[in-house]
Amino acid sequence: MDINTFIDNFAGQLDETPADQIKPETNFRDLDEWSSLVALSIIAMVDEEYGVTLKGADIKSAVTVQDLYDAVKSKM
Repeated sequence: MDINTFIDNFAGQLDETPADQIKPETNFRDLDEWSSLVALSIIAMVDEEYGVTLKGADIKSAVTVQDLYDAVKSKM
């Protein structure tokens, strides 16, 4: 798993934000379309793609896409 693949998978859960606007340092909560539904989609994507169970607390403690990536990587 690398950060670029994770970003592509993350961006795939978003309908309105182009993938090229998502960077490791992106504060995902600042995205216009960020919602609890998108958070659930991210949790499901991580489970399906990486076999890792993210909890709500993992998402709450993360600020950037890099933080989410690090959380997933630490559980692999």
